[in-house]
Amino acid sequence: MSLASRLSRRARTLSHWQPVIEGRLVGVVGTTLVAEGCVLPLGASCRIESVGDGQDERESLHAEVIEFVDGRTRLMSTSGSGVPRPGARVVPAHSRCTVPVGKELLGRVIDVDGRPVDGLGPLGRCAHAPLERAPPGPMLRSPVNESFATGVRAIDALLTLGRGQRVGLMAGSGVGKSALLGMITRGSEADVTIVALVGERGREVREFVEDALGAEGLARAVVVAVPADQPPLARLRGALCATAIAEGFRDQGLHALLLVDSVTRWAQAQREIGLAGGEMPVARGYPPSVFAGLPRLVERAGGVVGGGAITAIYTVLAEGDDAQDPIVDASRAILDGHIALDRTLANAGHFPAIDVATSISRTMPRVVAPEHAARVRRSLELEASWRRAEDLVRTGLYQQGMDALLDRAVVSRPDWQRFLQQDVGTRVPALQAREELAAFLEAADAAVS
Repeated sequence: MSLASRLSRRARTLSHWQPVIEGRLVGVVGTTLVAEGCVLPLGASCRIESVGDGQDERESLHAEVIEFVDGRTRLMSTSGSGVPRPGARVVPAHSRCTVPVGKELLGRVIDVDGRPVDGLGPLGRCAHAPLERAPPGPMLRSPVNESFATGVRAIDALLTLGRGQRVGLMAGSGVGKSALLGMITRGSEADVTIVALVGERGREVREFVEDALGAEGLARAVVVAVPADQPPLARLRGALCATAIAEGFRDQGLHALLLVDSVTRWAQAQREIGLAGGEMPVARGYPPSVFAGLPRLVERAGGVVGGGAITAIYTVLAEGDDAQDPIVDASRAILDGHIALDRTLANAGHFPAIDVATSISRTMPRVVAPEHAARVRRSLELEASWRRAEDLVRTGLYQQGMDALLDRAVVSRPDWQRFLQQDVGTRVPALQAREELAAFLEAADAAVS
């Protein structure tokens, strides 16, 4: 290359170069920090030396650029315990946001920055992967044609999941979703499990690890804990961190089970960030960035051709048990099915409180035999028949012989209730669950013949 060509190329490069310049903190507006003098791109990380001289790293705030306007840069804290002070230096962080990945994480509880919080010492030597990456292309995804066993009878028999499926667990507060997640973690056939506890109460982290997961479940799991007292950006990154760790295992050809509890807390964190950045709310206070970010999060899960797979379960908190909550509705539209938990069942001591009539697995027809799919349809017909006439039966207005289908539903109701319930410490193999469903239908037919 001639000297003139090299100089021309250098000039073009310099014309697109943006200097990274330190700034100073000049104000605080709500949950955002305002700095002047910074030349940082959107999403860039930086450190705010809150003590002025910057000698104590522990008293620094770590922040991210969320907006710049009129020569000022707005940032939001991601971690740190320092107190922002006027004039504090805003120092750019030149490293990319990465998270540790690999088998060294198994059995550990970490925070959103990849630091262990379980008191078991530092992590071993780990590889690192970017926090955010593009999802697999549509033609690079492997089809969902292999069943995935969870060890929960009602799910494996009636709502059979597929390897690489993304499913929502729709539930109000206090209906047993954490206990159900623990059952799935212990009973699933996945190689590894990654659990993101996003925006939950701090005490629930230890309870989930010790009670819901237990030693057996934790041994092949990674827990990313981001309690509710963490800044919204940290809660937002919690789900991304867990997804990146799951992608690391998928890249190794393994089958990873990703559990995110909960997507609603993730969406609320995104709402805080969006509103602080000046976005207008469009649905119950949620700005457009929430509904744009949700598909980008869940599309990263799934299987890839010639590689591993991520089967993902996202819990969605239905505020006020409202099935039309915006996040519930948006999740239903983009996921491959949903499992709905019912408060009435939970209050009656029915565990797991799965409402099989309003739940669906969109991939089930592809992963089960036609004869089993027919049994599922017959079972749901019995459930629907009972629901339509439940009041008549309970008040004694229905007489046996008026409807053959309802007769079967009434006679088999106690057996059906026992079939749907399962002790929290019991694992039922998928083949056994399907055989028990077939036996139930045969008994129901024989009872009215």
